[in-house]
Order: sequence, then C-alpha cells, then structure tokens
Amino acid sequence: MAGGAIVHGTTDTSRIEAPVTIKAYLMCAFAAFGGIFFGYDTGWMGGIMGMKYYIRQYTGLPYLPENPTAAQTAAFVLPGWQQSLLTGILSCGTFFGAIIAGDLADKIGRRWTIISGCLTFTVGCILEVASTTLALMVVGRLIAGTGVGFISAIIILYMSEIAPKKVRGALVAGYQFCITIGILLANCVVYATQNRDDTGSYRIPVAVQFLWAIILGTGLFFLPESPRYFVKKGRIDEAAKALASVRGQPIESEFIQDELAEIIANNEYELSVVPQTSYMASWTNCFNGSILHASSNIRRTLLGIGLQMMQQLTGINFIFYYGVVFFKSLNTISNPFLISLITTLVNVCSTPLSFWMVERFGRRNLLIVGGTGMVIAQYIVGIVGVTVGQDKGKDTNTAAVSAMIAFICINIFMFATTWGPCAWIVVGEVFPLPIRSRGVGLSTSSNWFWNCIIAIITPYLVDAQYANLSSKIFFMWGSLCIVSVLFAYFLVPETKGLSLEQVDRMLEEVTPRKSRSWVPHSTFAAEMGLVEKGVRVEGTKEV
Repeated sequence: MAGGAIVHGTTDTSRIEAPVTIKAYLMCAFAAFGGIFFGYDTGWMGGIMGMKYYIRQYTGLPYLPENPTAAQTAAFVLPGWQQSLLTGILSCGTFFGAIIAGDLADKIGRRWTIISGCLTFTVGCILEVASTTLALMVVGRLIAGTGVGFISAIIILYMSEIAPKKVRGALVAGYQFCITIGILLANCVVYATQNRDDTGSYRIPVAVQFLWAIILGTGLFFLPESPRYFVKKGRIDEAAKALASVRGQPIESEFIQDELAEIIANNEYELSVVPQTSYMASWTNCFNGSILHASSNIRRTLLGIGLQMMQQLTGINFIFYYGVVFFKSLNTISNPFLISLITTLVNVCSTPLSFWMVERFGRRNLLIVGGTGMVIAQYIVGIVGVTVGQDKGKDTNTAAVSAMIAFICINIFMFATTWGPCAWIVVGEVFPLPIRSRGVGLSTSSNWFWNCIIAIITPYLVDAQYANLSSKIFFMWGSLCIVSVLFAYFLVPETKGLSLEQVDRMLEEVTPRKSRSWVPHSTFAAEMGLVEKGVRVEGTKEV
C-alpha cells in the first residue's frame, strides 16, 4: 500500500490514526445535534400534561375556580391512561423506527437515513401541532417517533464510525449532552407558555421542534458519508475520499492508507467468519455464536440490548416525563414547573464532565461507579419519602421534601456523567462492521422499548387511584440500579482508546473483566495480508 506504515507481522499499531483535527470535532459535534430530538420531546410532553388549558382541551373538565380546594386541584389532571398513551406512543414509534433504520442505513447510507428521519419527524410534528383531539395527537406522536427512531439509532452509528479513536468517547458523549440540552430547551419553552389560556400553550412547544429537523436535515447534506459504510458496500475509492475528509488528511497520507487498510481487513475477516448470503442471514448473523464467548455476535447483540435496557431502568425518565406531576404530588412546591427546570439544568451542567471522565477513567468504571451512586441516592429519596416526607399522611414536611429534591438532583448528576453517555458510547463501539447498523438499531430499539414500558406503567404505579407508590417508586428504581451495576461489572468491556477494529480483537482475546489491561499487539491488515495485495484508491499507486 502506497505510503502505508503497516507491514506483515508488525506489532506496531501506533501510526494507524491521523492527528485529531478541528474539522473532526466540528463534524461530530454537529452530528450529535440529533440528540436534541430525543431530549426535546422528553421534556415538552411531561410539561404540557400539567398545563391547565391542555387538561381542559383533552379531558373536557371545566375551569377550576379561582381558589380551588385541594380535592378540586387533585382531580384536575389528565387520567392515568391518557398520560400513558401520550408518553408511550412516541416510544412505540421509535422502537420500530430504530429497527427499520438498521436496514435502511445499510441500503442508502448512514447520512441519508438520518435525513429521512428528519422528514418523517416533520410530518409527525405537523399532525401534533394541528391536533385538538387525542386521536390526532397520538397519530402525530407515533409518526414523529418513527423519525426519532431513525435519528437516534443512526446518529450513534455515524458518529462512532467517523470519530477519531482518541476522542471517540468524548464526542459520542456529546450526543447525550444534546439530549440534555433538548430537555432543557423544552422545559424553558413550556415554562414560558404554561400560563397561556389558548392552544399556544402546547402548540408553541411542539412547533419549536421544526427548527431541529431543519437544522440537522440541512446540515447533513454537507457532511460526508461514513467511510465504513463505503467499505461495507465495496466502494473503496469513495471510502478513501470520505476517510480523508473526516480526518482532514490527503488520500495518499500514510494515516489514511493505514486506517483504510485496517477497516477493509476487519470487514473481510468478519465476513470470512460469518458470511452474509441473504437478507434474513444478515439479521440472524446478529445472533450467531455462543453466548459464553464475549466476541460472538449474539453476546455483543445481547450486550447492546441489555445496556440500553439498563439505562432506561435506572428510572431517569420517570423524573423527566413525570417530574411535574410528581412534584405536584408533594404539595409544598408552589411551582413544580420551576423545580422540573432546575433538575433539567443539573442534567445539562453535569453532562459535559463526562467528556473528560469517559476518556480519563473509561466506560466500564464510570458505569459501575455511576450505578452505585444512583443506588444510594434513590434509596435515600425513597427512605425520606416514606418516613419524614409525610407527617402521618396529613401535612408534607417541607425540609424532607427539599432533601428529596436534593438527592434527586444528585441522582441526575450521577446518571448524566456515567450511564447517560456511556451506554450510547459502548453500543456504538462493540459491533463488527457486517452487523453494526443492525446491532446498533436493535440496541436503540431496546432503549425505546423500555422507555415505552416505563412511560406506560409509571402513572399506574404512582397515581393514588392505582398502586399509589408515590415516593416508594424510588425503591424500585434503586433496586434496578443494583442490577445495572452487576450487568456492567460482569458483561461490559473497556473500550477506551481503541479503534473499532481493535475492539473486535480485544473481545476475541479477553473477558470483559480483564479488558482494561488489554493492549493492541497486531492488526487485521497484517494478518489478512492486505498490505501485500494493496488497495487501489484514486491518486495512489497499487502495490
């Protein structure tokens, strides 16, 4: 290979990647903007369900009197089944959208799949804005959810494939940061419109979403396609050009030649182990191998699906979906919208710390430590809530409620710096190229599936007319966080500082618990003899 630094049998892998450029940072930062879709929708729906006009519009309840009694205020809420339907139906759409996106990304490319998601999302938004009845709002959220599924699955795939390995974790963590910004923006808009007594109270927060679709969809026209997608399709010349673009290096650069050779060799190796002979085979390949081997496809698929499930079962979206409703139930809070906004600010301000932490301490350590912190915080919230939080069911203890809110914020901090970004980072790193788009799609659909389950069941768990768990629900989230910690300890490998191809090699050679000490010692390009047969790209000579 012209200009290449790899030779057959070498153990030097230090020259494979080009220096990180400002261009690479900016491209990944813009792609991370897709997290705005996820976050903004999480924020606005939870807010508008507590708006007086929205409640009257969708339930037919009369106006509250000027000085309502506690009983009248308690009865002036959306029924639990409507809360479940409105929050859960979007997650239902995203579940199917994420699965479809895996196929679409392999057929038309990562970039065009995201653009398709923006268009689908826009159609759903139009229906949501136009709605004055529950039926049209539900249809709009289902269609918008399908678009969000496209975007949430493939943005992670796209960013992982174009980001330099030295900062890949930090850049992909930017996706989670954008999610938190989206939640914050939604809460700000909802806070500004909460007292409007017209359809603008909910239509304005919904309509703002058009801006995110326009920005992301338009911007992606100017970004390059993933070079790994071109390699998967056998279009090596285009892969070289795309890689040169995302790395900010000329095609003939030794860095570009070496990295391209490794991507090609890894793809050829994976195809030699598990060839894709048909459409169904490409899906069944995700579940090939032994569940006992960390490098098997089924183990990686279950890791991705399980990791996203565990992220949702931490209970974080209970706070963001039902925060306003929950804070109202504590009685002493005069403006639950403001408290919800504060918790969102904690989320936003905490997440940037993960940019440094994930590359300093690694993914695996953060998941274990963060999960442990959430267990402690959530149990404290639950204990305070069932002891001094209520004075024999009569009056609410103001100091106790303040303590509960403080530990809810600590819980958000632990999530935002660990499980929030790290779950997305690991999912983007553990799949081999032949099944990567489908593996990430399945993992993301798992996130939305459990998001949907939580959205549907939570009103029934906390409402007084059903299970009436109230603050006791934090015992459930804390217990599930214990499961998340055990999952991370036994099953999640450390992928910090490795290329996507080196992650493949590491999973073949060590168990997740020993992955932290693994170092690269060979390349796929050398072992596949790719250097000897050469790679033809425009502007270089074949050797």
